[in-house]
Amino acid sequence: MPAPSPRISIASPTGQQWRIGHGSQEVVVCEVGATLRTYSVGPTAVLDGFGTDEWSHSGRGQVLAPWPNRLADGRYEYNGVRAQAALDEPERRNAIHGLVRWLPWTLQTRHQNQLSLRLQLHPSPGYPYSLLLEIEYHVGREGLTVTTRAQSLEQGPIPFGLGFHPYLHAGTGTVDGAILHVPARHTLDTDDRGLPTGTLTPVEGTDRDFTTARFLGPVVLDTAYTTLERDASGVARASLVAPGGVGGAALWVDTGFPYLMVYTGDTLGEVQRRRHAVAIEPMTCPPNAFRTGDDVIALEPGREWTARWGIEPQ
Repeated sequence: MPAPSPRISIASPTGQQWRIGHGSQEVVVCEVGATLRTYSVGPTAVLDGFGTDEWSHSGRGQVLAPWPNRLADGRYEYNGVRAQAALDEPERRNAIHGLVRWLPWTLQTRHQNQLSLRLQLHPSPGYPYSLLLEIEYHVGREGLTVTTRAQSLEQGPIPFGLGFHPYLHAGTGTVDGAILHVPARHTLDTDDRGLPTGTLTPVEGTDRDFTTARFLGPVVLDTAYTTLERDASGVARASLVAPGGVGGAALWVDTGFPYLMVYTGDTLGEVQRRRHAVAIEPMTCPPNAFRTGDDVIALEPGREWTARWGIEPQ
């Protein structure tokens, strides 16, 4: 008799899965991309994530570095060094969301309610620099806190930008009946490629004004907000309350994140998921920053840059 064939173990498309929690809160983070796959409180999903047998479509839960959002033609120059990234939004001739979201990260620490992951990004045509990143996820009484530490491994300064892409869950229906709050006084005007034109528009008097929480209704957003209103500690809080008040969350950012990208999911490739969640994306710089230079962080060697954001279930 022939020997039986060995069983093939089919791995998750996002690598190892690590669970942490506090009380009824549970968070799952993936090896690939250090991606925040799920966040729930008991049976209630705080984020619109994805399953263990799926990979992260539409940026769900991903870390966006060394730049967030779009980069025109994937091309930029920094201190005389030219770079060319692959155009992964080819229909608009843009590179998008950086380089780390498809790479495996290394687990550094893990406890019941905390874990940290590290990635050394080596030079490539799209980013000809050595960068060290560490991301810590911590779940506590107040919710989820995400801390990022970044360092240059070069002899001189290197350009850096950071973003995250969580989709806040809006229940089983569409987001039209959800209540949205975005504490921002301006939006960035963009062209047909989704790139800022350089003009800021006050939200007052427009359908993009969510400085006072209100029903989202039919408003379509794929919009960068800035001039954030902050409390005395420098924290800005946006929020989404699901229709009927059943579920919701606040997303907060410290002063390291001057921008929030808000996306209602109208153009998602997964048609059944359109307008079923709202992505509220912390960003350290606006789209196309590596081309324009706007708010690009210069990471100096020997100095660690740190910023925090988090989610508070309602």
